[in-house]
Amino acid sequence: MGDTERDGADLHDELRARGYRLTPQRQLVLEAVEELGHATPEKIYSVVRQKARGVNMSTIYRTLELLENLQLVTHAHLGDRSPTYHSTRTPDHAHLVCRSCGQVIEVSPEEVEPLASSLRQRKSFELDVRHLAIFGTCGACQGSR
Repeated sequence: MGDTERDGADLHDELRARGYRLTPQRQLVLEAVEELGHATPEKIYSVVRQKARGVNMSTIYRTLELLENLQLVTHAHLGDRSPTYHSTRTPDHAHLVCRSCGQVIEVSPEEVEPLASSLRQRKSFELDVRHLAIFGTCGACQGSR
């Protein structure tokens, strides 16, 4: 049995243990999130609709909410529009977002640890790296100025 089949079986068992079924729509939404990396609900909807015409946008939102409650996906606000979702299978990371070109650069928790440590010590605040988005200008856009 390949990794994908085993992962699907594990997910099926995990959802069942929590009182949920792995419906085809839920599977398609989760697969789209994992395939796209960082994706808005609209992009996820577009990918899912290619495989299941009967899925509507409200199903996407409800499914994303459920998957996030089950800690299978997480979101960050990487712009002034819809949240961007990504799989919790990917390692935790913060996001650097270029305001010029829209590029999203993943940053390891270790790279933002000095900030996290300072906030922890000075403000008694625990940083949630998965939701952290820092906006600025990437090196390529800086070079084109």
